[in-house]
Amino acid sequence: MLVMIAENDGLHRSFARRTVEQLWPGDVEVIEASDGEDAINLAAEREPLHVVLDLQMPKATGIEVAKAIWNRRAGTHILFWSNFADEAYVRGVARIVPPGSVYGYVLKSATEEGMRSALRGVFREGHCIIDREIRGIQHRVQDKFEGITDGEYESLIDIALGLTDRAIAARRGLSIRGAQSRIKHVYDKLGIMPADDGTGDASVFNSRTRAIYLAMARGLINIDALRREQDRLDAWLAEH
Repeated sequence: MLVMIAENDGLHRSFARRTVEQLWPGDVEVIEASDGEDAINLAAEREPLHVVLDLQMPKATGIEVAKAIWNRRAGTHILFWSNFADEAYVRGVARIVPPGSVYGYVLKSATEEGMRSALRGVFREGHCIIDREIRGIQHRVQDKFEGITDGEYESLIDIALGLTDRAIAARRGLSIRGAQSRIKHVYDKLGIMPADDGTGDASVFNSRTRAIYLAMARGLINIDALRREQDRLDAWLAEH
């Protein structure tokens, strides 16, 4: 069994290697990548069917690495291994997982036995193993009353990138009124009160800036997500 470990932190990489080798002594070859670009190249060269993948790496994020791997071979089993339970990462993973693919998401705060269980489940048993905290975020994302919809998430990203209502409408194929309606729904779900009576949050805060802060504090967006979205925005601007 060929396992690739993509992790920029040397201690975490050594721990993952040791855990994998102890689980399957004499039956596994482990290859390592210390950044996202190296991981993409190594995966293309060796085509491992089992990957332990950190989500936050230099040169390319874990999301970008996983997308490249799954584009080449959708049957690759990937265990995402992260310090972070940000909703931005959960959404990022959900957007790229091919139908029927086997994957896991475990936090680095998990016990060694928790890591072993996740590795066995994803690599040997073919189960999707999701950390309990991550599962809770997935449920929140899917909750139509509490969760931010995909359309609202797009508007939140566009706000964070500094786009005006008119630009958001043009980019997303909406009317200006439609774009403003989505933004209002984002404010509602983030608990930003309107200033219609002069007593709401908007009488103290700039609503757009406040939305960005609350979204980052909640883990809805993070710098990795914004970098990816800026690249997409640059591509869109080049065409319009």
